[in-house]
Amino acid sequence: MNALLEVKAIDVYYGDAQALSEVSLLVRKDEIVTLVGANGAGKSSLIRAIAGMEPCRKGQIFFAGREITDREPHEICNLGIGQVPEGRQLFSSLSVLENLQLGALLPCGQVSVRPSLDEVVALFPRLGERRKQSAGTLSGGEQQMLAIGRCLMSRPELIMLDEPSLGLAPAVVQELFRVIGALKQRGIAVLLVEQNVAASLKMSDRAYVLENGRIVANGSGSELMNDDRVRQAYLGL
Repeated sequence: MNALLEVKAIDVYYGDAQALSEVSLLVRKDEIVTLVGANGAGKSSLIRAIAGMEPCRKGQIFFAGREITDREPHEICNLGIGQVPEGRQLFSSLSVLENLQLGALLPCGQVSVRPSLDEVVALFPRLGERRKQSAGTLSGGEQQMLAIGRCLMSRPELIMLDEPSLGLAPAVVQELFRVIGALKQRGIAVLLVEQNVAASLKMSDRAYVLENGRIVANGSGSELMNDDRVRQAYLGL
């Protein structure tokens, strides 16, 4: 099965309100997996649970064969799971270079700061051109590139992207999806939460549909693209 990430029947609550119910999910090495669902379906809650930011009341999460359920976020990140949250959460007053260097503070990133910087700049040449510029003065697309670049500085095996194209111009979105495809080519698995359902399904190896905190469908990207329920609910067809 070659599972890198395995989520087994987890429940997540916010107080008495249940956000996820018996959610199971699998991401294999070098694979792009997309989470599809309406706002409030539980997609971000699942990402946060995997990252250790929300406790699981039930179920287990495994990464590279090791249980990580309810470990601290910094421990999970250091094991090889990177996260690019919705909203980017950059340090706007710091330079592009300083933001990237912060991504390498964990032990997993400190051993190869220079090579990591070179790889990020090769992937995002614009960041190299603006390395001394304050992050807060970048365009929205450039800020998203920086957020992904900062995550890559920790040398993750799996990167989780939460709504990376939100608010970006179509040309920038196209470039962003090119980068996501390049991550797979570099041997990095991707778990993608994305509002652009059609584009994300086209590039995904597999996908899961989340509704009201439950997985209601899963399959290859092409299978879900041709699923009548998915086409009507998320593609407007």
